[in-house]
Amino acid sequence: MQDINSIVSPEWLAAHLDDPKVIVIDCRFSLADPELGQQQYKTNHIPGAFYLDLNRDLSSPVSEHGGRHPLPNPTELAEKLSAIGITDDTLIVAYDDSRFAFAARLWWLLRYMGAHRVAILDGGFSAWQTAGYPTSDTLPTPQPGKFVPQLQPGWVVDIDTVKTRKDQPGVVLIDSRESDRYQGLREPIDPIAGHIPGAVNYPWQEVTGEGGKARSQVEQQQRWAQIQPAEEIIVYCGSGVTACVNLLSLEIAGIRDAKLYAGSWSDWCSYLVNS
Repeated sequence: MQDINSIVSPEWLAAHLDDPKVIVIDCRFSLADPELGQQQYKTNHIPGAFYLDLNRDLSSPVSEHGGRHPLPNPTELAEKLSAIGITDDTLIVAYDDSRFAFAARLWWLLRYMGAHRVAILDGGFSAWQTAGYPTSDTLPTPQPGKFVPQLQPGWVVDIDTVKTRKDQPGVVLIDSRESDRYQGLREPIDPIAGHIPGAVNYPWQEVTGEGGKARSQVEQQQRWAQIQPAEEIIVYCGSGVTACVNLLSLEIAGIRDAKLYAGSWSDWCSYLVNS
């Protein structure tokens, strides 16, 4: 099978659903109701899909600093991926029902851990259903594989690196949250409103259009036209999750090597709470 783009259509997935080298992962999640995604999966999912939970599988436990969704332990995640049959040549397709908000986290994590064949289902579960493809409540039986992580450490930065680099010439710091959160007009989650000084705002919701489908490559390129000359791009959001949607957009636009500030605003403002 040839390498594919980062986005696949429901039609493509339906045609490859029985391919033993394709593994589908359901990433549905709700920040407001953390159990909802798994409940939805158990009720109805793409046939053969496995489930990975944002809090339990795709993040580490929260501590005083490091943000609300610290990156998972790569060894533990690799063991979970191996247990559901992923190997180094598996093609993984992730989906959610939230305009890539959670599927992109898995997409980025897998690539950060060295997987090269990872894609996201365009339009998510709703698009799959709208297209009339089957769903199931049967939990799949895994055929264990062996996934060996090969981390890309240069893809992640911490708060000290952000402080050091953000005001340097040629460096662009991108805040991926909604504009009112960026402006400090509203903060529904973190204890302090506002943004990291010097950051520019590119809300992650702009990556998708009608039906939660990815905008075209040309539209993604136009979206990033003003920052394309940057020598270094650092992306953050509230907790390092939806920033991955912007990293996906940058990848589609052909702008590579952007870095994730994984702790994001929730890490940054944790140092301001008692200051």
